[in-house]
Amino acid sequence: MNKFTFKLLVLSMLLLTGYSTTAQTNLYEHANFEAIARDHQVIAILPFAAKVSLRPKQMKEITPQQLKEMETGEGLSIQSSMYTWFLQRKKRGDLLVNVQDPKKTNAILLSNEIDNLALFTPEALAKLLEVDAVITGNFETDKPMSDGASIALGLLVGFWGSTNAATINMSVNNGVDGELLWNYNKRVSGSLGSNTDSLINILMRKASRRLAYTK
Repeated sequence: MNKFTFKLLVLSMLLLTGYSTTAQTNLYEHANFEAIARDHQVIAILPFAAKVSLRPKQMKEITPQQLKEMETGEGLSIQSSMYTWFLQRKKRGDLLVNVQDPKKTNAILLSNEIDNLALFTPEALAKLLEVDAVITGNFETDKPMSDGASIALGLLVGFWGSTNAATINMSVNNGVDGELLWNYNKRVSGSLGSNTDSLINILMRKASRRLAYTK
């Protein structure tokens, strides 16, 4: 195999994975996370706070309300994909806790008229949801990644395509006192085949080894 063929093979493999795995990772873990997690039975994943940075031309062709709805959809998509990821681990017997169905989580938030999670402490949210810990996070991308948001933007401004880059910052907070137990920050570069599920799989593949809820 010559050098050109080898480089072409490597490039093809990166395109198929959907995201580059060479991006920087920052991980924080509470010294007593494992001990605290032993008492946890149910955790909840909250909708992520998402920010979509579009090109100037695209920004001119959509309204602030449409952008807000797009970002809300991205946050819900991350929540849904992460729930699916946990369910897969549960099915394999690799998850030590139960995860509240996002439909229940979001219904409780809606019934209590909570649409800005930043105004509430982790312990207050955990008490409201009746869970032992909450997973929250921020998500930033330069293009919509979820199918719904991508289609919406395509219909509005004629733009289609996968995400070029995305940054996610997720935290696990103890429900009793709001203590930060775990924080994971990672930026990845997208390519062909990028979508919400592939992003979560890439993000959680290595991080789960240090997540006390997984074996």
